[in-house]
Amino acid sequence: MFKPKYKLTNKILSLLTETAEAKTIIEKAKILPEQELKLRRQALARMTQSSTAIEGNILNLNQVEALIVGKKVDAPERDIYEVKNYLATIKYIEKIEKEKKPLTEKIILKIHKLVTKNTLSKDKSGKYRTVPVYIVRRQFGKKNKVIYTAPPAKDAPDLMKNLIDWINISEKENIHPVIAAGIAHREFAAIHPFVDGNGRTARALATLILYQRGYDFRKLFALEDYYNLDKQRYYQEINIGQKYNKKDFTKWLEYFIEGFKEEIIRVKEEIVLLETKKIGSSLKKQIMLSKKQAQIIDFINTIGKITAKDAADILRCPKRTAQLELQKLKKQGIIKQTGKGPAAGYVVK
Repeated sequence: MFKPKYKLTNKILSLLTETAEAKTIIEKAKILPEQELKLRRQALARMTQSSTAIEGNILNLNQVEALIVGKKVDAPERDIYEVKNYLATIKYIEKIEKEKKPLTEKIILKIHKLVTKNTLSKDKSGKYRTVPVYIVRRQFGKKNKVIYTAPPAKDAPDLMKNLIDWINISEKENIHPVIAAGIAHREFAAIHPFVDGNGRTARALATLILYQRGYDFRKLFALEDYYNLDKQRYYQEINIGQKYNKKDFTKWLEYFIEGFKEEIIRVKEEIVLLETKKIGSSLKKQIMLSKKQAQIIDFINTIGKITAKDAADILRCPKRTAQLELQKLKKQGIIKQTGKGPAAGYVVK
């Protein structure tokens, strides 16, 4: 059984306190739907761009935002696949979060399959590795140096089972969600269960845990930004030594929680500014989205556009009812219509 070793240092406790205070403010904040949707789109773009950039993807934020709304970008095909894959992965973990089911091996394998679609062969995508894996530091003019040797391939399935069991038990034992996400992130990286895509899968897993445990129910955070700002430090902090071992997690958790605190404070400050900003001489009337409207907006955020037929499918209702929901959002100024007749669709305004 996996039993992570760590201490709740004064630094960790202080960071968690600051995080909780900011989280409360964000939860209670009332901002206009179009403002929240804009923040969610920005978070989606930032987490996707940063998580793929850490692994060497060259697409910038503007290009990622273009792909989100279905536009074409001039970039290497593999880089485009990686970004589209991560966007699909985020959509999937949002679906899993809504289903409120415990984490399973099947979910982990599905996340990896989505992350590596079209970039890894089908016999390796979504499947545990069967070969040794090494992390190598490339040195210009010198021989490459092996800085980490992952556990033997035959051990990876059992190590993953132990990690998944611990993640589910940690929720029952009320282990703080941010601590659970941090430990899962680092232990996954240490196991390195796949031949490629381990970093992106580990970061998506940490995000899923935070989503499932209510630490980003508004989908406004992009913790990956913190790692990408200083990739060298990220790799230094997640360092596990030369070989797999159950190393103390305390130092990594201090780094991980510090990053989460920085991101949640940034989101809080942005929301507070929006909440208090006056339009004209008075605050604009607040509009709250219904569950059906939120589903429509989630679809647009992921795909970039929605049709009446799409809306009817996701809402599981007659097309006429879906059209009424779309018209309400259009009247509120949240979405706008593009095209006419059979080609008509809606995008966020």
